[in-house]
Amino acid sequence: MSIESISFEVRDEFQRKPIAEKVIRLLESDIQVSPMIIDGSWGTGKTEFCRKLINLIKSDGFQLRPVYIDAFKADHADEPLMTLLSAVLKLLPEAERHSLMEAALPVAKFAVKTGLKAGVSWLLKQDVADVAEGFASDLKSAGDEAVSYAIESLLTDHIEAEEKIEALKKALQEIAKDSPIVIFVDELDRCRPDFAVSMLESIKHVFDVENVQFVLVTNSTQLRASINHCYGAAIEAQRYLDKFIAFSFRLPETFKPDGYRAVSASINHMRKLVADSELLTPGLNKEHLDFLDLLIRENQLSLREVETFVQHLELYQILAVGDHKIQVNTFFGYVQLWLFGVFLFCFKPEVANQLGKGEVDPSLVAKAVGKDCIKAADSLQENWPDSADIITAIAAFEATENRQEFKIDGDEATASWHDIIRQFFQSSAPHGSIIEVVVSAIETLQLGGK
Repeated sequence: MSIESISFEVRDEFQRKPIAEKVIRLLESDIQVSPMIIDGSWGTGKTEFCRKLINLIKSDGFQLRPVYIDAFKADHADEPLMTLLSAVLKLLPEAERHSLMEAALPVAKFAVKTGLKAGVSWLLKQDVADVAEGFASDLKSAGDEAVSYAIESLLTDHIEAEEKIEALKKALQEIAKDSPIVIFVDELDRCRPDFAVSMLESIKHVFDVENVQFVLVTNSTQLRASINHCYGAAIEAQRYLDKFIAFSFRLPETFKPDGYRAVSASINHMRKLVADSELLTPGLNKEHLDFLDLLIRENQLSLREVETFVQHLELYQILAVGDHKIQVNTFFGYVQLWLFGVFLFCFKPEVANQLGKGEVDPSLVAKAVGKDCIKAADSLQENWPDSADIITAIAAFEATENRQEFKIDGDEATASWHDIIRQFFQSSAPHGSIIEVVVSAIETLQLGGK
């Protein structure tokens, strides 16, 4: 099913329909919530949620008239005002379009005219620099007159523009009085900073109209970065953004399938993708999936990144040969290290490249699995180390520069860890470098290796 037609009835594995219903209640209320931001990091399912929300509005007979704008696709046109107006026009029946077009045309012409005047002003300044010194004062005088005329003309145009904008607002208000319009602006965080900021300002100054509401589906961190890019780091971006936004909420990255215990949406998504994969299901047991859970949780992978991860696990299965494939009877430790190698290939290429060169930095390996030190030797029997602990210890043993916090001191501790590592590989640990098992998975995805 295409993203345009998808609904909560078809797929709502993260239980987001109740959130959509609350958004609709807010939009239908008498409280000012527009412009509203639906915030979330890249790859957290914002676009799919937005499309489902729009389809929910359409299917349940609400009075709201939703319209969707992909701001990133419109970025190349460099005219946010035109993008917004054309979206509203497409929403209207043919009979209602004419009055809005009549009101919109003078505002659009003003925007073009002021842009041309800025270019003329720049050219005048360039001419002054090129004129011989003897004529400079005369030209400067003429230039001052030209600039004065330009300013007077611009002020006149500005007054007229204010009147034209008011006329446009009245036309919009008339169109929306019986059936409110909700404009969903998606992908604003992917646009050029100047386009994103100009879109915000157009919404504020031209579309601040009763019964015309905006929902911006975006990453607010990136939006603040766009504001700073346009106006400088000295501007407090959040305070600037607060001038434009009435209400904001973050799309949750957890949900409660049993009504009580919160579950990571990304981890749940991974497990469903693996369960649906004929390439992966037979070879991955509970302990393997728990390790994947850990990698996702510690590195805060988004839904989109989880899809990338699972896809690369499937690619590994296709490319791996013989006993390098993940299979039911494959020794436990090998599978864990292959999974870790695929993870590094996808999300930690700098660590993958170092390992490929034979350079092992235990701090980087530990960070990738959410550890900051080696588990103390005297706690190994009471608290059995997990795969992340063991991989960190392996990296410490093979480190090219053994950092203090990753040293394994003493013969007893060394013997204990070697025994644990043998059990990790079910007494079939490879001869030589164990890290080479991780590297073999990386090389497989690089289309190298055996």
